Amino acid sequence: MANIHDPALFLAHACALEEDAANRFADLSEAMKTYGNADVAAFFAKMAEFSRLHLADARKRSAFRDVPVLAPEDFQWPDDESPEAASMEGSHYLMTVDYALELALDSEKRGHAFYADVATSTTDPEVRMMAEEFASEEAEHVAELERWIERFPKKG
Repeated sequence: MANIHDPALFLAHACALEEDAANRFADLSEAMKTYGNADVAAFFAKMAEFSRLHLADARKRSAFRDVPVLAPEDFQWPDDESPEAASMEGSHYLMTVDYALELALDSEKRGHAFYADVATSTTDPEVRMMAEEFASEEAEHVAELERWIERFPKKG
């Protein structure tokens, strides 16, 4: 459980998480281009752009604060790594559309859970407000990914 009761500390986490999400979606977009699925590549590129917008928002909110520069071990991630830092080891020549979508969905669910946990565990009202807002954005990403997964049911 995250123990984040300071807006600057929350924003340090949000910036890292959103940057990881943007990078992951960009990687997945490139992978789908390589594997010949232009529609899914475009979708992932759009999701990368949304993550970049969230990152820009977090950075804008950070501008007038003394946001700490955290070492990897100083982040309060649930599993010791950013929820959005999805493993790309599956990003090889066998990657399928359904696998890529599931990989993205898992990361977005973990991002949502992180923000929701911060929102319910913090004692700071500003952190709670920001965490609820970011959790809501992640919930929209989860819903969008679930819609795409319905379009590309698993083969087999």
